[in-house]
Amino acid sequence: MNFSALIKERYSVRKFADKKVEKEVLQKILEAGRLAPTAANLQPQRILVIQGETGLQKIKEATTYHFDAPLTLIICYDEAACWKHPQSLKKSGEVDASIVTTHMMLEIANLGLGTTWVGHFDPEILKKAFHLPSTLIPIALLPIGYPAESSQPTPKHFRRLDLDYTVFYEEFPEDY
Repeated sequence: MNFSALIKERYSVRKFADKKVEKEVLQKILEAGRLAPTAANLQPQRILVIQGETGLQKIKEATTYHFDAPLTLIICYDEAACWKHPQSLKKSGEVDASIVTTHMMLEIANLGLGTTWVGHFDPEILKKAFHLPSTLIPIALLPIGYPAESSQPTPKHFRRLDLDYTVFYEEFPEDY
């Protein structure tokens, strides 16, 4: 599928078929994340692959937005490994991990699978349940699987603001 078609057709999948994600497919998804750009190419992303029953149950304890997917990725960044802006000292980790997550989401759709970005979870439950080091900060969950036959985009998916409302050239309008 070409990129324009992919970004138009991809939607947040919340119903999954009862089918495991093959190891080779998972590797392609993870490789897409590995190739994502990060600040100073420091690659502070750390990704946990959760596919066993015990691990998936722990995900369910951290969020109601698990959608009974057969596989979930926990995308984190390592505070100790990310670039720091020299003036503001702001760390790049959250942005870097978001770029990585987006790359993987697009590859998931490209491979015929589905996911949705889950940001509503209890990070402390995840940290404790998966024994994450204190420097790892979870920022997203990606429940992944093959879409169920009944899966379809929500009506909100098709609502997009016009570019005239979201893009400005050279100056921000005074009447905004």
